[in-house]
Amino acid sequence: MGGTVTAVSRGSEHHFSKSNEECIRLLAGLGVEGDAHLGVTVQHRSHVAKDPTRPNLRQVHLIHAELFDELRTAGYDIAPGDLGENVTTRHVDLLGLPVGARLRLGTEVVVEITGLRNPCLQIDRFRPGVLKEVVFRDTAGELVRKSGIMGIVLSGGEVRPGDPIEVELPEGPHRPLDRV
Repeated sequence: MGGTVTAVSRGSEHHFSKSNEECIRLLAGLGVEGDAHLGVTVQHRSHVAKDPTRPNLRQVHLIHAELFDELRTAGYDIAPGDLGENVTTRHVDLLGLPVGARLRLGTEVVVEITGLRNPCLQIDRFRPGVLKEVVFRDTAGELVRKSGIMGIVLSGGEVRPGDPIEVELPEGPHRPLDRV
């Protein structure tokens, strides 16, 4: 399995959207250099409020570009970085990956997948109605979250649009993604 990085983004402050960049640097064990979510311990405001000593399993946020295609079809003009992701991908089934899968981004960076992003009401403040497009119940009544995945940086380096993505699955049995 493989794909491509289509955009990279970061934001130095806790805002919903992040700015697109020509390149971002990922730091092992920390996250995206210059990003508000950089750190060994949790940085997301709601997680800090609960327990600021918990490990940061949300160092890097990845979203598949195919989600933006779906949202565009539904009438929403959403671009890379708009939903707060650091890395936008194409041709990788991010939501289908198990916990512990590793993504090699370019030649140096390795990100280990920790879980699903849990979308919140901020999405509807950004664009009313988008929340119901990215979190809903399927026909079996199961909750579906489509707003990306989170990971930790195992090996740092630079990531740019156009970089290849290689997927390494952990040895089985695979544990499905859950929110982190």
